[in-house]
Amino acid sequence: MTETLITSEVDYEAEGRQTGYLRVPHSVTRSAYGWIPVPVTVLKNGDGPTMVLMGGTHGDEYEGQIAIDRLAKTLRSEDITGRLICLPMLNFPAADAGLRCSPVDQGNLNRAFPADPRGTPTQLIAHYVEEVLMPLADYAIDLHSGGASLFYPPTFMRCPGWTEEEAATLRNLQTAFDLPYAWVFTGGGGPNSTARTTMGAAARKGVVTVNAELGGGGAVTPEILARAERGLKRALHAVGMLPGYEPDAPRGTRELHIQGLVHAYERGVFEPLLEPGDEVGVGTVLATIHHPDDPRCAATEIVSDYDGIILAMRALGRVDRGDALFQIARDVA
Repeated sequence: MTETLITSEVDYEAEGRQTGYLRVPHSVTRSAYGWIPVPVTVLKNGDGPTMVLMGGTHGDEYEGQIAIDRLAKTLRSEDITGRLICLPMLNFPAADAGLRCSPVDQGNLNRAFPADPRGTPTQLIAHYVEEVLMPLADYAIDLHSGGASLFYPPTFMRCPGWTEEEAATLRNLQTAFDLPYAWVFTGGGGPNSTARTTMGAAARKGVVTVNAELGGGGAVTPEILARAERGLKRALHAVGMLPGYEPDAPRGTRELHIQGLVHAYERGVFEPLLEPGDEVGVGTVLATIHHPDDPRCAATEIVSDYDGIILAMRALGRVDRGDALFQIARDVA
């Protein structure tokens, strides 16, 4: 058995439906022998693939938490073929507090892999995902959003594929998820991945893995949530795990490579002049930063360093030097 301090209340090999918690040991003043509860649901029905669904990796990202929770609570084990492991609030302390990072140890779970099996609570969760859950899995999906500070239109995320077979499977999942945009990485993946993310953890274990960015701004958008729930069911159907589901017609996906980020160099109040999906060129004025605290200081224009389209945009009005304001992407050739 892989070394881990986390104990599970569910048996991953048992048939049927199980719910419970992953117990992350945490000794504090209020609870000397306590544990942090990471909710987990397992559905198993005969032989077939295993898929791990993760939400709440960043706690201020909500569409994924709702979509996975609803799927886990509405699917019956007999609806699926194989095994589905659902973790809607993977970094529970962060998700419970509505924060990107854990208030327990300030850990950013999606920058914690590979992790110390005897480290902080965030490290214990990361180690469990990579060394216990991923060896069980054939597929993994981690649902994100822009969190409190950014907003993304519904965007699928994938590597190009380590092998031709993996590349074909990733394209199939992209088609199935059927989001308006797909952020296709120009590299990465494979068993030698050095990524500190859930995608890196999955890749190192030979698991086909994808992510999605689904809204943000610290809120839930009904249309984007509906896209997330539809995408999960279509993805499960595409890999043969939800045979009774009948997917509707695909709507089409625009594939993009990331060009870069545009950052603030001044503090102030952020006024965006464009929106995600808008076309830009080098020198396009994207936003204005106002300085109402200084009557002598003129507003600052923010211009694009790239040609392409706006994929993501800052969701907060206040900005500081170093804050990311826009992410610019271009069409895949």
